Amino acid sequence: MAVRIRLSRGGSKKRPFYRIVAADQRAPRDGRFIEKLGTYNPLLPKEHAERLVVDTEKVAKWLKNGAQPTERLQKLFAGLGLCEAPVIREQTKKSAPRAKTVERMKEKEEKARAAAEAAAAAQAE
Repeated sequence: MAVRIRLSRGGSKKRPFYRIVAADQRAPRDGRFIEKLGTYNPLLPKEHAERLVVDTEKVAKWLKNGAQPTERLQKLFAGLGLCEAPVIREQTKKSAPRAKTVERMKEKEEKARAAAEAAAAAQAE
């Protein structure tokens, strides 16, 4: 049985509230879970004490027994020092600008550089 530490959504529409639970990975997101480990309220400011409430002893026990946290929880736990931060993957090529856009950007930079050099030359004379 593969155990995951994940968020179980509660709250009303557009007002999320999450429970941090240890659950079998085959169980539904908001369904059956093994143990409740804490709560997470993303609507509160980051400095607020109630934003992330975690029983660190239970989480450490589950991590030691091989439970895998989701990427979001791994980020939150890294802030608490319970595990290391996840590796942030490089963006795909789809997010990079296209070839013509890159050419236009280079031309614009060259024109700006030439104008700056001309202004510097005019001031020097």
